[in-house]
Amino acid sequence: MNVIEVQHLSKQFSIAKRQAGMWGAFQSLFHREYIVKTAVEDVSFAIGAGEMVGYIGPNGAGKSTTIKMLTGILVPTAGDIRVNGIVPYQERQKNALQIGVVFGQRSQLWWDLPTIESFELLKQVYQISDSRYRINMQTFTEVLGLDEFFQTPVRQLSLGQRMRADIAAALLHDPKILFLDEPTIGLDVVAKEKMRTFIQEMNLERNVTVILTTHDMADIEKLCSRMILIDKGHVMYDGPLSTIKDMYGTYRVLIVDVGQDASFQIEEAELIREEGTRKWFRFDRNRIRASQLIQRISDQYEIHDLTIEEPDIDTIIRQIYQEGIENPQGVAHKQG
Repeated sequence: MNVIEVQHLSKQFSIAKRQAGMWGAFQSLFHREYIVKTAVEDVSFAIGAGEMVGYIGPNGAGKSTTIKMLTGILVPTAGDIRVNGIVPYQERQKNALQIGVVFGQRSQLWWDLPTIESFELLKQVYQISDSRYRINMQTFTEVLGLDEFFQTPVRQLSLGQRMRADIAAALLHDPKILFLDEPTIGLDVVAKEKMRTFIQEMNLERNVTVILTTHDMADIEKLCSRMILIDKGHVMYDGPLSTIKDMYGTYRVLIVDVGQDASFQIEEAELIREEGTRKWFRFDRNRIRASQLIQRISDQYEIHDLTIEEPDIDTIIRQIYQEGIENPQGVAHKQG
């Protein structure tokens, strides 16, 4: 069952054109010209209940605009949206009751109140029962350590503390769908891992559907099996993360220490770097297996140490933005 359905979605903004000089400013009072900017163009996708989907793209690609239309903040210029059967911009309050939203740079908490009072106010806003509120607060506090700053005004929280409080606030009313925009921004390595674990638990235990937008590709790799890649308002790719890795992540780097300072070449591998006895070989796993490459080197030299570097998703995504993408299933588009 699909909980989110988007068909041929587009959003355009009319931006007033500024005229140069005093005379231009005077003319603008009586006749204003507008420039039409397309933020999202003909975007379609469907997301099933309980899915965790990474919705990614560079700045200005249309990610935030899409999320704002799904939450009901913006009205589409064209196309259809259904969020659990509801048209978000037509029934904003009803839609708000079934979704949770975390925007990394904004907070839904009351800035000058102690953190615990923000939760209590949200309890009243969403009309959460006493028992459910107690259960959720206990769960969130245990996992996220909220009790450390319950009495601290929100404005005095560190970014990491505020992100923990915001995600708890977004889930307090048991939403069916969770929109996360940069949920690990500003967190250290340990805090990021705790946040990812918490999101995974909510997804598995409560079947919460998650749409994640982030510039931290580690979030996508650890949380999402599916990725929607958007650029310049168009969907470039929609499918398994593993497929992208198979298509663009075929190259590996073998780092080998041969114990002697010697320059040498290996067929079907490119020597991309060397520092004394240590060599870096780049190879395509579709042309030669790592074991074959290692065997060829060991036939000629004594290997003291070796490491194989896997391609990271960040590098793969940058390559796609630079070169475009060709999807054999036809769900993606090349940049034009």
